[in-house]
Amino acid sequence: MSLEHTNNSELKGRLVIITAPSGAGKTTIVKSLLESDLPLGFSVSACTRDRRSGEVDGLDYYFIGSEVFKEKIANHEFAEFEEVYHGNFYGTLKSELQRLWKEDKVVLFDIDVLGALNLKKQFGEQVLTIFIQPPSFDILVERLTQRNTESKESLQRRIAKAESELTFASKFDKTLVNDDLEKACSEAYQLVKDFLN
Repeated sequence: MSLEHTNNSELKGRLVIITAPSGAGKTTIVKSLLESDLPLGFSVSACTRDRRSGEVDGLDYYFIGSEVFKEKIANHEFAEFEEVYHGNFYGTLKSELQRLWKEDKVVLFDIDVLGALNLKKQFGEQVLTIFIQPPSFDILVERLTQRNTESKESLQRRIAKAESELTFASKFDKTLVNDDLEKACSEAYQLVKDFLN
């Protein structure tokens, strides 16, 4: 059955989660899925970290202060959230899921490993989880180092977190090794298309 014949109500409540350690290439794969013909809508996460140069509120993230974030936690407004790095919270607002489902979109996530596991636990069969794996840990470290976007200390934190996250790969529905980006994008497309059919 092609996607054109899939009833929109059958897609309601569906989620596709792309997760990976930092530097594995998940964001590029998510962008390629969003540019495809699949009925996907990007879930914009909320976070408490400072906005980086070029980032747009409501497009890249919903940038909210710690106090507001904590109020939203207390009011149960998040589908999932966590303190990813000390003092930096990230989460998925329930209102964001509703917004995309109203537009007849399947919600597409680009989130970290623990957030992905939380959503998988909550939404069960409605979710496809894809773990993007780097060709090797050394290549991942090299990619993170070449970014030149953070201090030595924060880079070490990111590398330690990535090493721990790699141990979770088997907990996800599918694992894609990103040693050839074009191939990884096309494999991700096929997995999502099969899930939606």
